[in-house]
Amino acid sequence: MEDIKEKKREIQSSIYDLINSINEDELHKKNTLIENQLFEFANFLEANISFLYINQNCEVRTTEILKKCIKYKKAFALPAFDTEKKNMTLMKVENLDSDLIKGDRGILEPDPAKSKAIPIETIDIAIIPGVAFDEKGGRIGSGEGYYDRFISKLPITTRKISLAYEDQIIQQVPMESHDKYIDIIITEKRIIYKI
Repeated sequence: MEDIKEKKREIQSSIYDLINSINEDELHKKNTLIENQLFEFANFLEANISFLYINQNCEVRTTEILKKCIKYKKAFALPAFDTEKKNMTLMKVENLDSDLIKGDRGILEPDPAKSKAIPIETIDIAIIPGVAFDEKGGRIGSGEGYYDRFISKLPITTRKISLAYEDQIIQQVPMESHDKYIDIIITEKRIIYKI
């Protein structure tokens, strides 16, 4: 068990280093290609309410995706984290400038005073962040377990998708019993359906 945790930490560290070594122009190009793939993806286009995230560290940047959703009036929810209870509340966001505040984890999240909580059952498609992925749908996140717990509560019909740079796809993610798989990965080069 401790071996798997250590292996995950090594993978996280090497992916952080790799992504941080990519120059800003190249990262911007990769992000634009991923964004274009997402907005051509039928499951995303047809979803009534999508779950998205605000990126941190080496996760695919979501700012332009969120702006585009607002521009096209595409409803989405973002997570508001409760660091004491180790869970998150899904909140519908309509204005990125006024509806977000810095949360306990140091990243922007919905302001409960300005955003409405929505039930998890209303999510048609969930975009799940991560650090590393494999083609079987294995995923390494930040290590806090928020998204594994979230995935386990999603309706079985909700598509679980991750956005990733091709550099984040590895041969095999070491998985523990509590780790959850995703269904589809969208990179700048391809769409990977879980094997």
